[in-house]
Amino acid sequence: MTSYPVPDATGFVKLDAMENPFSLPAALAAQLGEHLAQVALNRYPAPRPETLIAKLKIAMHVPAECDVLLGNGSDEIISIITMACAKPGAKMLAPVPGFVMYAISAKFAQAEFVGVPLAADFTLDTEAMLAAIAEHRPAVIWLAYPNNPTGTLFDDAAIERIVAAAQDANGLVVIDEAYQPFAQKSWMPRAGEFDNVVVMRTMSKLGLAGIRLGYLAGRATWLNEFDKVRPPYNVNVLTQATASFLLDHIDVLDAQAAQLRAERAVLAAQVASLPGAEVFESAGNFLLVRVPDAAAVFDTLLGVRVLIKNVSKMHPLLANCVRLTVGTPDENAQLLAALKLVLK
Repeated sequence: MTSYPVPDATGFVKLDAMENPFSLPAALAAQLGEHLAQVALNRYPAPRPETLIAKLKIAMHVPAECDVLLGNGSDEIISIITMACAKPGAKMLAPVPGFVMYAISAKFAQAEFVGVPLAADFTLDTEAMLAAIAEHRPAVIWLAYPNNPTGTLFDDAAIERIVAAAQDANGLVVIDEAYQPFAQKSWMPRAGEFDNVVVMRTMSKLGLAGIRLGYLAGRATWLNEFDKVRPPYNVNVLTQATASFLLDHIDVLDAQAAQLRAERAVLAAQVASLPGAEVFESAGNFLLVRVPDAAAVFDTLLGVRVLIKNVSKMHPLLANCVRLTVGTPDENAQLLAALKLVLK
C-alpha cells in the first residue's frame, strides 16, 4: 500500500479535490476570528458538544428520532463504522468505482471488501447488488448519494430494494451524502424510517473542508455502538467553534453551493462542446469526463498549472476519464482554455 496521495497544489488552479473554491466574506471571516479568539485552547474539547449537535439537527433537518455522531471528517466516521462492524469474517460491500476509503478502511480492519461494478452508464446494477448481498451477507453496505467519482445519483427505488435485502442479511446501509449541497436530494428525512439505515454527511463540500467535521445521523441503537470505538476528543475545539458559528450563517454557504450548481451546468455544456469530450451527468460539484487520452489531458493541464484528477486507472469503467472540480467562474474559464489546448 501507499499513503493517501495528496499532490502539492502550490501555484496551481486547484480543481482536483472537490473543494468549495469560495472563501468567506471578509466581514464574516473577521467575526469568526473574534469568535475563535475566545476559545479555551488549554481545555480538551467536549466529547459530545450538545449545542453544536442541536444546531446541526436543526440546520440539516435531522429527524427527531435520530441521534448524531461527530467525526474528524467523514473519513473518520467510515473508519469508526468499519471498526465497529469488523467482527471476524465480516465483509463490507459497495458499488465500484466509488470512494476509495470504503475499501481502504476495510483493509485496515482486516475485513473483506466486496466491490460490485456499476452498469456501463454508472447507474446501480441492482440485480448484481442484490445477488452480492445474498452471497456475502455484508455487515456494511456503502452507498454514496451521489457517487464519487461518477457524480451519479442512484435510483431511490433501487436503494430501497438494497435496504430491504440488507435487513434480511442483518446488514447496515450507510448512505454517504458528502455532496448533498449539490444534489438537492437526500435520504436524511428517512434516516429514522429504517432499522438498518444511517446517513453520513460532511461539512467539507459545503465550504469547510479545512475544519474536518463529518456527522452521522441514525437511530441511537447504532450510534451508541459506534460511539464506543470513537477516539476520545476526536473533534477539536476550533472545529467545534467554527462549525457552531457558521451554522448560524448557513445561508452564506447555501448561496455558495447554489452558485456552484449554476456554474456546474455552464461548465458541463462548455466541456461537452469540445471535440472528443463526453460529459456524464453529475449531482456533485464535479464533472466526470471521458476524453480520447486521459493522460495527455492531465499532463497538458498540469503544464499550464491547472490541477485535475486523472481517474482513468481507478477502475476499467473509468477508462480515459478525468474528474474536474467546479471552480469559480475565472477558474472554470482557465480550465476550459487549457482543455482547448489538447481537445482539438
